[in-house]
Amino acid sequence: MRIGELARAGGTTTKTLRYYETVALLPAPARTAAGYRDYDATTVARLDFIRRSQAAGLTLAQIREVLQVRDAGTAPCHHVHELLDRRVHELDRQIADLQALRLTVAELRDSASEADPETCNPSTVCRYL
Repeated sequence: MRIGELARAGGTTTKTLRYYETVALLPAPARTAAGYRDYDATTVARLDFIRRSQAAGLTLAQIREVLQVRDAGTAPCHHVHELLDRRVHELDRQIADLQALRLTVAELRDSASEADPETCNPSTVCRYL
């Protein structure tokens, strides 16, 4: 299939496909006699894997690592488990940071609800921030 057909089938753009080739997420496809890229059906599954991996929060570099393990003929299950374990820890840290931020913002909002514009110092933009 040509690049436009693959882009439609994979729910992406031709520009993205070319980029994925450049960064080794997709192998270089066969070429037609006229020089057009000619992808096989397995590339759609590979694109689906890339999309699902991104949805889980993996970086393109991490996705490339998994694909390299698979392309070398080894099941990447252990490597994927380690990546997902790290991702869970990152998410836990981000959630904790967001909860702390939410508390801070709520406290600022509560302070601002009692604002008296007459007591504002004109040399500051806003004393609540």
